[in-house]
Parts: sequence; C-alpha cells; structure tokens
Amino acid sequence: QFCVVFSEELKCWCRAVVKSIMYCADHYQIECFLVDYAKHTFVKSKDVRVAVEAFMQIPYRAKKCRLYCTKPVTLGINLCEDTAKIVPAKRWDNAATQYFQSLLE
Repeated sequence: QFCVVFSEELKCWCRAVVKSIMYCADHYQIECFLVDYAKHTFVKSKDVRVAVEAFMQIPYRAKKCRLYCTKPVTLGINLCEDTAKIVPAKRWDNAATQYFQSLLE
C-alpha cells in the first residue's frame, strides 16, 4: 500500500510503502519503506496520509539494486559464549550502509 508519511528524522513528508503495522501502547506504529530515500522507518499512524495519485506517478528518486555477489552481514554476538562474529543478515544495517557509502566517497 502506497501512502505519504511524515519522517521525524528527515523533517519532511515522504512517499512510502507500508510494510507492517503494530500496536504499541496507545497508538499504531507503521513500518514503512521510503521510496525516494531507500530507507526503512517507523512512523505513528497520525503521521500517515493517503497519497494523491498524481503524486505517486512521479518517478522514485531511489532505485532498487543489488551488488553482484555481495550479501549483507551483521555482527552476531553470543552472550553465553562471550563471542562476536560476522554472520549473514536479511538486509544491510545502518552501520554497514554508512561504511559502504564512506568507501564510495
């Protein structure tokens, strides 16, 4: 489902795709993917609006792509064994993304 959400982090309204909805205490938390920023975020239900069709027709600023033979990893910590090692992940975490962007610059 496409919608428009207000991002506290970016301080602006953004086009988004709803990924999931969770009930938290006294409000709903909505996990969204910001299509112009290629970023996952959580917003409160009061910060979600129905998207105007013409607004959704504008091409997205971010493009979905993959790096050939590169898979996301994260630091896995085992508290019982007091060890840490790099393990496969489902998606890139923020630290890995920032590190990769710094390498590109």
